[in-house]
Amino acid sequence: MSTTNTNTENPARKRGFSISGLGEIAIRCVDYKAMTAFYRDILGLEVLADRGRIVFFRLGNGVEGHTSVLALFDPALNPERGQPEAGPSTLHHVALSLSQADQSAACNWFDASGISYKVEEFPWIGWRGVFVTDPDGNTVELVSAGWPVIYDA
Repeated sequence: MSTTNTNTENPARKRGFSISGLGEIAIRCVDYKAMTAFYRDILGLEVLADRGRIVFFRLGNGVEGHTSVLALFDPALNPERGQPEAGPSTLHHVALSLSQADQSAACNWFDASGISYKVEEFPWIGWRGVFVTDPDGNTVELVSAGWPVIYDA
C-alpha cells in the first residue's frame, strides 16, 4: 500500500500561506510535578520559564525567532473544569526531534536508568522513533531522520 500523496498541487498555494513549524505543545497534566520532572530530568528539556503553575520547556529554534516550546499546565489553573478525566486522551503522541547520535545516547540513558522504551523504524520516510511514556500516560516519540529511506512505490 502506497502512502505517497498523489495530489501534486500544494493546497498552501491556494490559501496564500503555509505552516512553517511547530510553535507549542500544551498539555494539561494529571500529575504536574511528575510531568515536570519527566520532561526536565528524564528527557533533559531546558526550562525556558517556570510561571508557578505553568512550566515552559524550550524545544528549539522556531520560525522567525519564535522559540518552539512544550508547556505543562497544572490542572488547578482551571478549577471550574476540575481534574482531567481518567482514560485515554485524544493526544496520540508528542514527537520531539533530535539527531541520530542524540537518539542513540537517549537509548543508552534509558537503558542505564531502567526506563522502558520501544524503537520503531519508518523506512518509507527515513525516520526512526524511540517511544517512551510520560507520567500522565502520553506517548512521547524521540524521532530522528537520516535513516535509510525505502520508497513505497
